[in-house]
Amino acid sequence: MGNNIIVGISEMKFSNKKGDKLVTYSLGSCLGVAIYDPVARVGGLIHCMLPLSKVSPDKAKNNPSMFVDTGTPLLFQEAYRLGARKDRLIVKIAGCSQLLDNKGIFKIGKRNYTVFRKLLWKNNIIINSEHVGESLSRTMFLEVTTGRVSLKIKGQEVEL
Repeated sequence: MGNNIIVGISEMKFSNKKGDKLVTYSLGSCLGVAIYDPVARVGGLIHCMLPLSKVSPDKAKNNPSMFVDTGTPLLFQEAYRLGARKDRLIVKIAGCSQLLDNKGIFKIGKRNYTVFRKLLWKNNIIINSEHVGESLSRTMFLEVTTGRVSLKIKGQEVEL
C-alpha cells in the first residue's frame, strides 16, 4: 500500500501518504532525525553528515542537508510548510556514533549531537526519544501512517 522512501546520506525527505515508510541506512557518526506531526500526519527524515556548514559554505549552499546546522532548520521549515505544527511535533533521533575514529580525534558523532541539541534548545523544542552514541551503525525507519520510529541495530529491531 505504501512505498519505502530511501533517505540517502545528506538527504531529507517527507511524506504524508498513508503506508509510506521513510528509511535511512548506515547511521554511524551521522545524525538521523525523524519528525512527525500526528494530526497533520506529516513525517520527515534527514541524514546529516557533519555538524557545521562553515567547513564548506559552497557544499552547504548546494546541499544544506549535509550539515546539522543548515539541515535541521530546513527540516522543520519544510514540515511546517506541509502542515505540521511545532507544538505537535514528535522528534526522535539516532546515530552520532564513535566510528572510524578510535582515538576520538574528530568526534564527529558527538559534535553532530551537540550542535543539534543547541539548535533545539534555542528553539524550545524537545527530543522525545533518542538512541545515540556508542560504536554502532543504525538503520532508522519512520512509518508515516502511525509515526512509529524504529531502528535496526545488528539485525535486531527496536522501537525508538
